[in-house]
Amino acid sequence: HVQLVESGGGPVQAGGSLKLSCAASGFAAGSSCMAWFRQTPGKEREGVAVIDADGSTKYADSVKGRFTISTDNAKNTLYLQMNSLNFDDTGMYYCAADLSPPGMTLATMERFDKRYGYKYFAYWGQGTQVTVS
Repeated sequence: HVQLVESGGGPVQAGGSLKLSCAASGFAAGSSCMAWFRQTPGKEREGVAVIDADGSTKYADSVKGRFTISTDNAKNTLYLQMNSLNFDDTGMYYCAADLSPPGMTLATMERFDKRYGYKYFAYWGQGTQVTVS
């Protein structure tokens, strides 16, 4: 069955870096549309970065130039490299998968960082906390 397990979160000083990992099982991460979201108490889950099966990527404006999403097919793992972290990056980070057939993820890619963008993803990990101080 499909499972996503995040790791790599923790405390970090402003200006520092972290690399999050999301180990996938039950499907091929590199052949799927996958994303990272983050959430803070009282706020809607927001899309941070998304990567499609063809390797195309998109980022929320707030993280462009600082975060990089990638996949490792051999390890079946999704990553999020986060640099130049600031206080607003604090939150619970979740990886998510949209297992729609190839060519059917256009809306997902276009709307992942819009309101209710999380609804395009059917599978979620348990989250990993990132705290920037």
